[in-house]
Amino acid sequence: MVVDGADGAEAPGQALDAQSILTAGIQDISNTLIEGFKLNDILRIILETMYRAMGFKRVVLCIRDAKAGVMQLARSLHIDELVIAVDDRRGGLPLEQLLECRTAGIAVTDLPTFFEREAGKVKLGLVDPSWLIFSDGFDQSHVRLAAKRTFDIAAALFVGLLSSPLMLITVLAIMLESGRRAPVLYRQQRVGQGGHPFDVLKFRSMRTDAEKDGVARWATKDDDRITRVGRVIRKLRIDELPQLWNVLRGDMSLVGPRPERPQFVAELSEQIPYYGLRHCVKPGMTGWAQLRYAYGASVEDAVEKLKYDMYYAKHHSLMFDALILLQTVEVVLFGKGAR
Repeated sequence: MVVDGADGAEAPGQALDAQSILTAGIQDISNTLIEGFKLNDILRIILETMYRAMGFKRVVLCIRDAKAGVMQLARSLHIDELVIAVDDRRGGLPLEQLLECRTAGIAVTDLPTFFEREAGKVKLGLVDPSWLIFSDGFDQSHVRLAAKRTFDIAAALFVGLLSSPLMLITVLAIMLESGRRAPVLYRQQRVGQGGHPFDVLKFRSMRTDAEKDGVARWATKDDDRITRVGRVIRKLRIDELPQLWNVLRGDMSLVGPRPERPQFVAELSEQIPYYGLRHCVKPGMTGWAQLRYAYGASVEDAVEKLKYDMYYAKHHSLMFDALILLQTVEVVLFGKGAR
C-alpha cells in the first residue's frame, strides 16, 4: 500500500521510495511501498487513523493475491487506486470485482505501471515485452522530434555562446599543464541512436597514455589517470561542453541517456535485458539517470541507470527535458556525481 502526501510530487520518482518496505510498523508513510501483505484489524485501524489525521489525499491498496472481497475492502478503507501485483494473470484475477471497482471510480493499475509512475524508473524485474508494447510512451512523432531538435539547436547555440569564455580558459589550462603540443580535445567512439556509432568530443581530462594498451576501462573513484586540470573540469562538468558540437551535428541531444562505448554496450547488452532500448532516443549531454543515480562504473550500476534511461525513453517531452536541464544546473554548481 502506498499513501501519498497531499502536496504531490514535483517530479517523477519523488513520491515513492521503493526501497522503504513496511513490515510491522509504519515509517515515513508517504514514501513507503508494500509489495504484498495481509491486512488485519490492527493495521486497518492504524492506516485509517494515520492517513486521515496526517492529511493524505490518496491511498493505494497493493494486492498481490487478488481474492474475494476486493470491492468491500476498497470501500472500507476509502481506496482510490488498486494496484494489481499477481504472478500469473491467467485465471488469477477476480475480473468482475475489479470491473466493479473500475466502474465505481476506483483506478485499477498493474504493478509495473504503478512503480514506473511513482518511482520515476522502470522496474526491470516486473516488466515483460507485452507490457512494453502496450504501455504508453515512446513518442517518436514528427512533431515531438521536430520540437526536440529545434530546442536542442537553440539551447546548444545559447549555451555555447554563454560558455565560450569558460571553454577558452579550459583550453589554456590544459595547454599549460600538458604542453602546447598535447591534444586539448579528446575524441572517443560512442554508440548513438539506433546503435549507430559516432565520435564524441570532450576536453581531455586524462593523461594521453590513459589507455595505451587499447583496453577500454570505466573511470573509477580517485582515478590516477585524471590530470589536475581534468579533476576540476570533470567536477564542474566543463569537460562535456565540446559535446555541444555533437548536439549541433545531430549526433546527440541536450537531454538523453549518456552514450556508452561500443565495447561496454556489447558487454552490457549480453548481461542486461532490454539494454538496447536506451538507444531508441538520441544520447544526451545530461539525462534522467545522471540526476537520479550516482556515477556508474560497473554492470550493477548500468542496470540501475537503465531503469531511469528506459523511463526517459518512454516519457521524454520538452517539459521533462526542461526539468532535467534545470536540475543539471544544480548538479554542476554543487559537483554532484562527477568523476
